Amino acid sequence: MQETSDLLSRLSESATLAMARISRELKAKGLDVISLSLGEPDFNTPDFVKDAAKKAIDENYSHYPPVNGYAEVREAISNKFKRDNNLDYSADQIVLSTGAKQSIANVVLSLVNPGDEVILPAPYWVSYSEVVKVAGGIPVSITTRIEDDFKLTASQLEAAITPKTRLMIYSSPCNPSGSVYTQSELESLAAVLRQHENVLVVSDEIYELINFTDAHASLGTIDGMYDRTITVNGVSKGFAMTGWRLGYIGAPLWIAKACSKIQGQFTSAPCGISQMAAKAAVEADPAVTHDMKQAFLARRDMMIAGLRAIDGLKVNVPTGAFYIFPDASSFFGKSDGTTTVNNASELCNYLLEKEHVALVTGEAFGDPNCFRISYAASEDELKKALVRIKRALDELV
Repeated sequence: MQETSDLLSRLSESATLAMARISRELKAKGLDVISLSLGEPDFNTPDFVKDAAKKAIDENYSHYPPVNGYAEVREAISNKFKRDNNLDYSADQIVLSTGAKQSIANVVLSLVNPGDEVILPAPYWVSYSEVVKVAGGIPVSITTRIEDDFKLTASQLEAAITPKTRLMIYSSPCNPSGSVYTQSELESLAAVLRQHENVLVVSDEIYELINFTDAHASLGTIDGMYDRTITVNGVSKGFAMTGWRLGYIGAPLWIAKACSKIQGQFTSAPCGISQMAAKAAVEADPAVTHDMKQAFLARRDMMIAGLRAIDGLKVNVPTGAFYIFPDASSFFGKSDGTTTVNNASELCNYLLEKEHVALVTGEAFGDPNCFRISYAASEDELKKALVRIKRALDELV
């Protein structure tokens, strides 16, 4: 009998990966699809990082590494945390994983029991809620407003915490909204969290280097939060190393040990060559990524101007990452005479079918009024996408 587990039936396919798959299938049929669905820099990995990987191959970093990663790489990440984030994690408090996605999964599986509640300020990255479900936890989504740049307020956080709350997971810069929490905003959230000593926090900082405010704040630096915060980062976004699959955490030692134990039974250590490439990345001056960030900023400004020229879209100005998260609810219930759009998922399907532009529904991120645009694509592609999106939305009446 072809029967899968009950767990599998509780999970959704990743909406971002699903749209990327559909885009590839349509392109294979000869259609001119512009895919703005994946969160992947369209830049190549820097040469100095590739050189470090080649050197690692020549030096035979091809055997099983320790489960939590090579000591020299963890030491380099420890130094990076001190240099860039004012966070003092020893090498033993750091665990390297096969991407930040695995880092987050390790943390959730190590800390969340069936029935535990996990607070997710919405919009949130698609995999947060699904990983919580794998652990048997209950995702608790808190709706934020575009008028507040999709940021969680202290009063919203206080209202969401219950005796069952075990964890909160958030990202800054945020996927999918591009929002960046300021130091003072994090301090207001920390003031609430300090009143609830059993609640831990995952601070996902994978987009740290794509921050247009030039003022990155880490929750773990705030008084009373160091022992309660797991800081997640990696090299995928800031160094255009998505395919190298290398993420990491800095955490209280007991949590780092727990994550290492979990990882030891699932994948063991990440690839040794990738680890040495990541070591070169984190040891470099972060300024080496400045040109890429500036390119993203120019694209952001172009996209904001283009989207704001479309009647009915509500668009704020994201201050990090490479996403825009417009509110499209004014189009719900409208039709082009053939297709009626009732929600963000139907709107994304409409844009894909009518104009061959692939976006991701906000439903997947916990906000059914919005859709996510990734502007990690060439300027020419983005300009063409804006024309197509405007043409399709202007037909909805």
